[in-house]
Amino acid sequence: QVQLVESGGGLVQAGGSLRLSCTASRSLFSFNRMAWYRQAPGKQRELVADISRGGSANYADSVKGRFTISRDNDKNTMQLQMNSLKPEDTAVYYCNGDVILDRNYWGQGTQVTVSS
Repeated sequence: QVQLVESGGGLVQAGGSLRLSCTASRSLFSFNRMAWYRQAPGKQRELVADISRGGSANYADSVKGRFTISRDNDKNTMQLQMNSLKPEDTAVYYCNGDVILDRNYWGQGTQVTVSS
């Protein structure tokens, strides 16, 4: 069993920054694709950004140029640097990862609230 634990969420004013972290219970070398998703109240969960084992990243159009995803395979952590936050970024943010020869795992989520 693999655990993914998110941290770093909180309340921030519009235009501010937050840095989310996802810590895995095993080395990130065990993971292929990893990703951040978010779910706002009354909306479906959506992909924010993903990153391959080799570090190639993709972003949702709504966060391009503002968010940066990264992973440190040696430190078992994946991060999401969020700058120029907007009220519409308010959501629960989830860490997600595909373990090689295993299955997909989700974290429990961390709340991000951006006030206007």
